[in-house]
Amino acid sequence: MKRDDALIRPASAPGQTIRNAMTIDVEDYFQVSAFAPHIARDSWDGRECRVEANIERFLALLADAKVSATFFTLGWIAERYPAMVRRIVAAGHELASHGYGHLRASDQSRAEFSDDITRAKALLEDIGGQAVLGYRAPSFSIGTANLWALDALTEAGYRYSSSIYPIAHDHYGMPDAPRFAFYPNGPGGLLEVPITTVRLMNRNLPAGGGGYFRLLPYALSRWMMRRVNDADRQPAIFYCHPWEIDPGQPRPEGVDAKSRFRHYVNLDRMEGRIVALTRDFAWDRMDRIFLGPQ
Repeated sequence: MKRDDALIRPASAPGQTIRNAMTIDVEDYFQVSAFAPHIARDSWDGRECRVEANIERFLALLADAKVSATFFTLGWIAERYPAMVRRIVAAGHELASHGYGHLRASDQSRAEFSDDITRAKALLEDIGGQAVLGYRAPSFSIGTANLWALDALTEAGYRYSSSIYPIAHDHYGMPDAPRFAFYPNGPGGLLEVPITTVRLMNRNLPAGGGGYFRLLPYALSRWMMRRVNDADRQPAIFYCHPWEIDPGQPRPEGVDAKSRFRHYVNLDRMEGRIVALTRDFAWDRMDRIFLGPQ
């Protein structure tokens, strides 16, 4: 996808306070894609689930900071913890979809993907009692080879997606995609809101959370997000997971060293860094920032 193919949404005017999007991908530690070769899907129900307690910590953290966020939630999780989903909604946060079973979009046929996103949307709406407008693909698994997924999301009734990360990565990424919110199929269609990057030395560098946020010094992450706000005049899209504030989570056996490092690095520092973010930037829900008042 070339930059000219998309309509870039206008930047904020100088002097205007920019609201950034705080987003949480609601999944548990044993569901991450990097652990898939080591943790059988049919073993999920027998594993210790820690997502509910971690979400309670997130809700308390956000309430203290008076921050509203978007929770991209797995249908598998919502089905088992409906009261948790209702607490998210009752606290004023946006409920959005992360699909049903944390299957990468790139590993599914179009029919399988459509079934997954339709099932998740209906389930979340039934439990949460509000329209689900947004979707994020597990592991940002929409890219050049499966852009049909954006058409499937439109057909399923989603208004926006946050599924493309415009970086080069060994597991995901679409470095030639626009860096900021765009309409892949023209105005009025589905809006794609990429994860935040900073453009330096003719490369897009990751600046939107996840393992990079835990690995890099906080001051560097803060500088990158401020650069996006101040130089690009665009909102930053930050993402994290409930398990990232849980250093005491079980550690499955057999995981390779690279995946272990990426998953566990600086878990004990993550909650403090998120608290710092809530103090250093203005935040809101994805739907209110990109779709207007809901």
